[in-house]
Amino acid sequence: MTAGWLYDGTNAWRHDVTVTASNTCIHVLFPDGQSLMVPVSVLTPGLDEDGRSFQRDDVEGWRLTLTNPPDTALAALLPRTRRYGGWIDRVGLWRATGVALFLSAVLVAVGYTAPNWLAPLVPMQWEKRYGDALVGDFGGHFCKGAGGQAALDRLTARLAPDGGFAIRVIDMPVVNAAALPGGHIVIFRKLIDDARSPDALAGVVAHEIEHVRKRHVMSGLIRRFGVGILLAGVGGQTGSGIDTVVGLSYGRTAEQEADEGAVARLAAAGISPLATADFFRRLPRLNDKLDAAATYLSTHPMARERERLFAASHDARQPYRPALDAADWAALRRICAG
Repeated sequence: MTAGWLYDGTNAWRHDVTVTASNTCIHVLFPDGQSLMVPVSVLTPGLDEDGRSFQRDDVEGWRLTLTNPPDTALAALLPRTRRYGGWIDRVGLWRATGVALFLSAVLVAVGYTAPNWLAPLVPMQWEKRYGDALVGDFGGHFCKGAGGQAALDRLTARLAPDGGFAIRVIDMPVVNAAALPGGHIVIFRKLIDDARSPDALAGVVAHEIEHVRKRHVMSGLIRRFGVGILLAGVGGQTGSGIDTVVGLSYGRTAEQEADEGAVARLAAAGISPLATADFFRRLPRLNDKLDAAATYLSTHPMARERERLFAASHDARQPYRPALDAADWAALRRICAG
């Protein structure tokens, strides 16, 4: 038997009562001998600190407060106490803060890394369909100068003997290149001019090939737009997807992977990396002269690190050969003429 007091909701009088457990009800006994059976199902806990206050859902103004802790039988029957802070009150503010920070860090980590393991799971047919739609949206901007595309194809075959790539030049005065989904790579006309040599162009192309091979493009799209970008591409609704993909930037790890893969491809093809190192040395100055959004530096940062990597990979004992002969390089430089 536990002592308490009760407001019955009919008036403002406070009644001293005793309370006991009785099956699925609490038995409230008044000093004059009257009693009241209240089903536990209609009781809700109050918000008091010690958890001894209860209300009835079906009677407005009804409130029971126990003046001392309930006995074992009554405590087992009464509903659990509600508190302002809920689980925070139970574990403490600092522990709750630590748990929240930990969960936030886990969510951020999953959000950052998920695209890296989701991208390889995307069927290549889906990625190629999306890439084909993007390439089609370039319309008549592709350059078709005599012999230029054939020269570029020969360079591509030398860098990627296993095939699977389609590289085109776009007639736009932009110093940039971009890997698109599905094995497509686009090179903007002014990049060929500013590369100054087929060897430097080969280093850029090899870098973009590695982005495609390692599925960095799809990973970047998933990171930026989620898997919905795949459905949009499959449906052919590319919209402003061209600007999105061309302007896509990658994390430091992805860029390092693409650079290391490009160095290996140049070595396998017998092409000197020094011209590529020189291109990255000159790139910041090109960036100063042109719109930053239109330069290779805007989507491929860390030019100085790239310069050092390619320069360090040069082997004086290697019998390097030019990426293209003079005739092919001249044809490629004229690919957009007319």
